[in-house]
Amino acid sequence: MASTIKTFLEEINEVDYHLIAIHTTLEDYRLAYFINQQLPVNLKKCTKDLHVKVKQGETHFARFHYEDEDNLIFWDLIENKNVVESKKNELVRDLFSNSKASFSLATYLLPEYKKVNFFLKIESEKKALEISEFVSKINTIDKIAMVYSVDKNDIKSKDNLIF
Repeated sequence: MASTIKTFLEEINEVDYHLIAIHTTLEDYRLAYFINQQLPVNLKKCTKDLHVKVKQGETHFARFHYEDEDNLIFWDLIENKNVVESKKNELVRDLFSNSKASFSLATYLLPEYKKVNFFLKIESEKKALEISEFVSKINTIDKIAMVYSVDKNDIKSKDNLIF
């Protein structure tokens, strides 16, 4: 007789994470460089971008990653906005051309935070991280308009943060 094992979602040990929102005009690689200077990290560009399915298809977000194996802390700097270029298969005939129509559409990793340029996701097995200290140090970087910690309970599209 075969036995059945039931696991309830509440029993699954969820890795605790913190999310820091960053408003800046800096390019992603420059922001990663400056964060590396301010925090005890060595963020490096991932060879593969973060793939997310959106209503219009699939999009990619740049990602920088660092693993602090000694303290079991995983750091990810992810862009929040990307522009999707799409071409329709319909032929547009107008006075000046016979071409296929194309459009640009902004997509967001977390659409409820459209004004945020980047997120710094910090996953930790340890519960006691000084997130306010990280926020203060990031805030000292030039060309950072605003930095703040995001309450996980306010995030509607949490699935996009699973990677």
